[in-house]
Amino acid sequence: MTDQTHFGFEQVAPEEKTRRVRGVFASVATKYDLMNDLMSLGMHRAWKRFTVELSGVRPGAKVLDVAGGTADLARLFAQRVGPSGQVVLTDINGAMLAVGRDRMINQGRLLPAVQCNAEALPFPARSFDCVSIGFGLRNVTRKENALAEMRRVLRPSGVALILEFSQVWEPLKPAYDWYSFNVLPRLGKFVANDEASYRYLAESIRVHPDQPTLKAMMEQAGFERVEWFNLTAGVVALHRGYVF
Repeated sequence: MTDQTHFGFEQVAPEEKTRRVRGVFASVATKYDLMNDLMSLGMHRAWKRFTVELSGVRPGAKVLDVAGGTADLARLFAQRVGPSGQVVLTDINGAMLAVGRDRMINQGRLLPAVQCNAEALPFPARSFDCVSIGFGLRNVTRKENALAEMRRVLRPSGVALILEFSQVWEPLKPAYDWYSFNVLPRLGKFVANDEASYRYLAESIRVHPDQPTLKAMMEQAGFERVEWFNLTAGVVALHRGYVF
């Protein structure tokens, strides 16, 4: 039997998932930030600020933002590391990366922007003090490869941060499911003219590893002191792990 992976609720070949995910984000790139604000009622901004606060990075640090898209996290990290530090923005999707790069230029910040696959990062080992991925791991075809790469490029005492949709508090699941499968696709249709991509979003959250499973995957990849923080009743979780 050929290797299969999830694309939402579908089982597809890994190469097919990579192709379809690329299509999803090429389609929604220009409306991505607006849709994030609408879907989360603006809460995604607080989740990202929390992530940067828990990173512990200091001025002068070197940060890699994987699957950074429109550069929300990269911008916050750039403010934190200051002119003596460096933030590298990456994404597999050229359309998303272009939006993020242009956004940073418009704000007077010139960050390196590299189009690459999270499963094969084109950076030397032990290059960064912090590696982050915000709402991107869910779309990676081989998550274990991406985790191994994040660990490889971290320096000793470096920190990895994974901000991702996760498993919501059980009593809220019925309401959350209704919102995910009814409201999100309609928002996608009317705002981004793409109902299917936001239906995929809802489905991809349901098949993503839950909090304990992702913690175990990080530990298997070699991260230590792994912990997670539930945000908004588990709608989102931030996982943090270290390399020593």
